[in-house]
Amino acid sequence: MSRVREEVRDRWRRFEAVWRRSMQLRVVVSTLALSLAVVIVLGMVLQWQITSQLLNSKEEAALTQVDTSLPILERELTAVDPNSDSVSEQLKAALNRLTTSSSGQSTTETVAGAFTPVLVDGLAPVDRSEQPFAGPVSDVPDDLRLFAERGQLATKIKTVARDSGPVTMLIVGTPVGSATRSLQLYMMFPLTAEQETLRVVQQTLLVSGVVLLVLLGLITNLVTRQIVRPVRQAAQIAEQLAEGDLDKRMRVIGEDDVARLAESFNEMADSLKQQITQLEEFGLLQRRFTSDVSHELRTPLTTVRMAADVLHASREQFPPGLSRSTELLVDELDRFELLLGDLLEISRLDAGVADLSAEQVDLVELAERSAEALRPIADDGGVELRVIVPSGGDGELSIVADARRLERIMRNLVANAIDHAEGGPVEIRFGSNEKAVAVTVRDYGVGLRSGEAELVFTRFWRADPSRNRRTGGTGLGLSISLEDARLHGGDLDAWGEPGEGSCFRVTLPRRPGAEFDSSPLPLPGTRRIAAPEALLAASVERPQDAEAGDGEIHDRGPARLSEDTWEDE
Repeated sequence: MSRVREEVRDRWRRFEAVWRRSMQLRVVVSTLALSLAVVIVLGMVLQWQITSQLLNSKEEAALTQVDTSLPILERELTAVDPNSDSVSEQLKAALNRLTTSSSGQSTTETVAGAFTPVLVDGLAPVDRSEQPFAGPVSDVPDDLRLFAERGQLATKIKTVARDSGPVTMLIVGTPVGSATRSLQLYMMFPLTAEQETLRVVQQTLLVSGVVLLVLLGLITNLVTRQIVRPVRQAAQIAEQLAEGDLDKRMRVIGEDDVARLAESFNEMADSLKQQITQLEEFGLLQRRFTSDVSHELRTPLTTVRMAADVLHASREQFPPGLSRSTELLVDELDRFELLLGDLLEISRLDAGVADLSAEQVDLVELAERSAEALRPIADDGGVELRVIVPSGGDGELSIVADARRLERIMRNLVANAIDHAEGGPVEIRFGSNEKAVAVTVRDYGVGLRSGEAELVFTRFWRADPSRNRRTGGTGLGLSISLEDARLHGGDLDAWGEPGEGSCFRVTLPRRPGAEFDSSPLPLPGTRRIAAPEALLAASVERPQDAEAGDGEIHDRGPARLSEDTWEDE
């Protein structure tokens, strides 16, 4: 039973998918549904009209037959005495003369069709069951007899039982005169012919409706296909344009609206191709310019650096103002060399010549080394660096990667977190599974506004250009980090909320280029991370002779805690 339900659900889901994707199917089904409703209403109206016409014709013919039969029957009843003992035989004889002509031919086959007469003395002063009658009086309904006994002409349709089965009758009741008091005549006309005619009409309407629906479905499918086909062609060509095949165009046939759509689409494709070509040429020119300028600046910068180092070494011999200028010159040259190095790296990445020097790398050791290098800057800003390692996770956090690029990623992420921590702690967490490893760098500073999580990796973009940056960034660090992560086959994500800080997560496969399903670590938007108050409240002691290990603290460098210990605290 469960397999049947699953199969039904699966088929329903497939139908829903086809229904959502196919406009042609929706139009055809909608047209057929509306057409079916129209055919049903029209069939009911036609059936009602035909039934009414058949019954009216039958009733008029029956009344005509009654008017014809009454004079004949009244002549026969002039000699009938209702008070005699043989009145029933006399009534039967009168009915026999009514149904048989003097020539011996049957008169029951009239315009109204065959009929069965019934003659009753309903006003006899005896019990109703003992009243004289001739014919099947039990088939006459009581309410119709009441009308006839009151001297009124009445009709009624009733189904009566016969040996061959139930038969629907049109019964006409009317008073008829006799020698002393009026009797009641009931003429029952079978509706078998009318029912057969109505059955044929119903079958004809049903077959006509089915044929009409099939024809409407085919016509709708044909018409819709003429409209949907150009749309599907446009969608297919748009996908090919999106994949980079800019030479694809739609066929223009005729001068109708679809042809004008194809012309407009082709003009749009031509314009897009021209603009994309211009952008590619501009991007290539820009990359060449960046690469050429960066390489050309290396030689003069080296010369200026040598002269600046000579001046800096002799700064104690200069007046105070000149000595300070020498120090500023060296600091700015450091920044200039950093910017130039980033520009050269960007040029190599854009040119596609960047390569990986893969080796076995311990992520925990690499993160601690990066944090240790930035610890003086963190201490200067009152920022506490915390490396939180999962218990027993050192062996699981070893991957094959380019150590230089991974260290650059960690330096950029930690330096960025220090710049925006606002004196709060910076956490470095690790996670791993069978296919990938992940590292998150979390701060509790100013955070990111809505939409900035996608902009932080844009080259030279800064959330607040006026902020005093302690690490002297160039605006290229996160962009280079993202390219380094992608060069390994991984990814770099960002999350942030104003006033709650930000979190950067780098996810890397176990080996460069290997595939992985998901990151081992969630971003704060999917799992709550400890509040900054709890983090600040956690006290960390650094004993002078403590040995490095899981759950222990180095006497120098960032705090290294096991994840279980950190959660307990």
